[in-house]
Amino acid sequence: MPRLTGQGRHLTIVPWRGERSAIMFVGLLPAAVYFWYGAHGQLGADPVDVFERWLGLWAVRFLLLGLLVTPLRVMMGCNLLRYRRTFGLLAFWYACMHVATYVVLDQRGDMGVLLRDITHRPFLMLGFAAFLLLLPLAMTSNDWSIRRLGRWWGRLHRLVYIIAVLAAVHFLMAFKTYNMTSISYAGALVLLVLWRGWHMWRRHTAMRMA
Repeated sequence: MPRLTGQGRHLTIVPWRGERSAIMFVGLLPAAVYFWYGAHGQLGADPVDVFERWLGLWAVRFLLLGLLVTPLRVMMGCNLLRYRRTFGLLAFWYACMHVATYVVLDQRGDMGVLLRDITHRPFLMLGFAAFLLLLPLAMTSNDWSIRRLGRWWGRLHRLVYIIAVLAAVHFLMAFKTYNMTSISYAGALVLLVLWRGWHMWRRHTAMRMA
């Protein structure tokens, strides 16, 4: 079982065999639960819409978890860096299921309607753009890609901050009226992006003054 170990002001989780697979399995359980609810008619009058929204919400939650890793390490000394890629992949898989639900169940694969929606509805444009930017990040979230890309891997994965802003606006616009759920999650995403920008600026300033 995992355990915490302290090194100075930092807390690090000692890894255990199969930890990432276990996190992935647990992380995908909500999708399985909602699918079971839908199959048994327990998602209300519009099950496709409910299923689609819940998948999108979980994509945002795991995106938030991935973005929280650095602030937790810097401000609280809790090092969860080894799980960041897993959180990112979970965000990607939920985004995939979210998009697939919209394409297959909502629009029934009608490419004409899909193309019209993506090119004329701003919140769908933003969501689709965020999904497209997620693709290269998911494809390179492995040790082989890190070795092959070198310093370019880190630069590529900074796209996550653009994705976070796009996802925040998409999530906010997906609701007909603003509510605490949409405002809270969108605000948290933007706040984490702003914090990251401030942290990078402060570190760069410190290096120049050293």
